[in-house]
Amino acid sequence: MRTMNQPTTPSQLAPPPADAPMGRGALEASQPPTIRAPLSLGPRSAGIRFKLRSSGVEAGLRLGVCVATIAVDHGIGALVDRFSSAASRERRREARLLRSATRLARVFGRLKGAFAKAGQLASLRIDVLPPAVRGELASLRDRVPPLPFSEIRPAVESALGRPLEEAFSSFESEPIGAASVAQVHRAELHDGRPVAVKVRYPWAARSLASDLRMLERLIGLWVRWGPGPPISPERLVEELAQSLEAELDFDNEARVAREVAANLAGDPRISVPLPIPSHSCSALLTVEYRDAISVGDRVGLRARGIDPAEVLGVLVRAYAKQIFVDGLFHADPHPGNLFVLDEPEARERPRVLFVDFGLSQRLTPDLRREMRRGIYALLQRDPAAFVARMDAMGMIAPGAEAEVRVAIEAMFARMASSGPGQSQPAVSGSQVLQLKDEAKRLLQATPGVQLPHELLLYAKTLSYLFALGAELAPEVDVLELSLPHLLRFLATRD
Repeated sequence: MRTMNQPTTPSQLAPPPADAPMGRGALEASQPPTIRAPLSLGPRSAGIRFKLRSSGVEAGLRLGVCVATIAVDHGIGALVDRFSSAASRERRREARLLRSATRLARVFGRLKGAFAKAGQLASLRIDVLPPAVRGELASLRDRVPPLPFSEIRPAVESALGRPLEEAFSSFESEPIGAASVAQVHRAELHDGRPVAVKVRYPWAARSLASDLRMLERLIGLWVRWGPGPPISPERLVEELAQSLEAELDFDNEARVAREVAANLAGDPRISVPLPIPSHSCSALLTVEYRDAISVGDRVGLRARGIDPAEVLGVLVRAYAKQIFVDGLFHADPHPGNLFVLDEPEARERPRVLFVDFGLSQRLTPDLRREMRRGIYALLQRDPAAFVARMDAMGMIAPGAEAEVRVAIEAMFARMASSGPGQSQPAVSGSQVLQLKDEAKRLLQATPGVQLPHELLLYAKTLSYLFALGAELAPEVDVLELSLPHLLRFLATRD
């Protein structure tokens, strides 16, 4: 449900972040508290905070103060810069930019909803934002402050239409994860099953329209005054709206989880916790809770005798099938959403647990066809065909084709000079990182190149897998593990 991603680096593969929703059992030690007496049902019980947040008043006030503070800071800085050396001006400019990003990330985290999600996705936009800004916004992936239990409890009761005690025998007041549109609590059903309950923030759906309008204005200010390349605020907000509308609908997340589980049912090494219908709806999602270890916890894995290379193999093959064969994939891969089940047989046959399908992506047949043709153009070292495929996928802004073509030809020339001979494939396992670096350079340095939302999630997911492979088992060739499914993708007849 974060997002929201820039390519994940090995330094991010740390112990599970705060947004880990439904699989941190082996890492948690808190005991369920006593459930208090039921409160009144419905969003009205959320009080003045609900009204202020859902109407846009709170967001407008917080953003207004933040923007005004940033403007004053930059105005004073610009005056001081007139009397500074060039080197000093550059250092001061970078410091101001970092302060602005920190302030914005803090406000986005408090507002949650569309703002937190926008920050998460913006942290991935190497084609739009400078590194300092992306780094601060990336904190929203694992540092979104949770709502107090006094606001969560009535949301649960309203969604289920009954008091908390009737639905659960215990319910922890402290969440095990908080993200942009929801937070997750451990609980237990009356039949004794431990569960994880994902609760949508009470005002998240109602505030979406006003939040998006404010974000569009904020992006417009960035386009006008920021250091980045020109972009379309309307396009970015439209992509964000599509992503959020799907994420806010937990019925949709439940359908995706069931479909992915069915697609991967042939692999006994994969586990996807399915929703519990009696305790799930569009605003609440309850799934079975399993004790598990984050895939990023190398120490924890080795302490249980689990080979990280074996885990990596299971994970990469599962993602390769989702991306290249099924066309529907879990698009939020980080250590808070991917786990190894903590069970006795894990030493010999580790099973990987996928959780949180709020952020998923379905690649349309047309997009998959153009992606396939783009890979062919890359293998054949045909820059003209590659540019045509980019244009077909919406990656080139209107009027920018000539400049993009020059950049692509230069990229192909660099890759050819450092790659294998003409008789060998243009892309091998050892060249994937170079290809990623070239793509990053292209996005950052070429005005007119843009990433549609679905391609951003696709690139982020693949990038994470390679970063995870380098961290968990550097000796394993991730591309080689993916090759059977990639070849099947390339062999598909259009």
